[in-house]
Amino acid sequence: MRQYGSVPVVETALLVLLAACQQCVSAYSDTLAPPEVSQHNDTLYAACKMRPSTSLPEGLPKVYGHVAFKQDYPQGKLKVLLRLTGFPRDGRAELRAVHIHQYGDLSRGCDSTGGHYNPYDVHHPNHPGDFGNFVTAQGKINALIESEATLFGSLSVLGRAVVVHEKMDDLGRGGDAGSLLHGNAGRRLACCIIGISTPDRWNMQKQNARRLRRI
Repeated sequence: MRQYGSVPVVETALLVLLAACQQCVSAYSDTLAPPEVSQHNDTLYAACKMRPSTSLPEGLPKVYGHVAFKQDYPQGKLKVLLRLTGFPRDGRAELRAVHIHQYGDLSRGCDSTGGHYNPYDVHHPNHPGDFGNFVTAQGKINALIESEATLFGSLSVLGRAVVVHEKMDDLGRGGDAGSLLHGNAGRRLACCIIGISTPDRWNMQKQNARRLRRI
């Protein structure tokens, strides 16, 4: 075998190829992480400003608020903060469903956001953005959850929509086709499109949540 210094030529070629492959993998990984990750200490933040659907029928509540997202790169669990208002303030606690839908398209209000984001083609409630039900108190939802959805890679939910529904989610137990598609959660009250953000919205909502707990 021909030598190159003290290292065989074949081994040298393999080392060069391995180094090139490592660079390719590194470059590929970088494409899955937006530059904001490195700007915010390996954490990506996103936000979503909730507005009532423009196709909302009269008589249904007009829901406003914010949804904030935080996820550590590359394999941290996605954390979601919901602060929503506009639900009936009649003293009754009600359950309302919240889901991530496929399209960030509000051209026909929330009706154009498509169905649940379902990249694995499975039944509800096993979609990564099936957040479940939230209790309204004094016309508001204030909640912090962890989600199976992600802000990174090819399955990122960035650019998709968060939708608040009229009813509770039956969690796939309704015994009909609609239950396995969307949990029979009813009409779409409000929605917003998820976009990359600074940490400001997340930090503000966390501070407000702590202040509420102290009152």
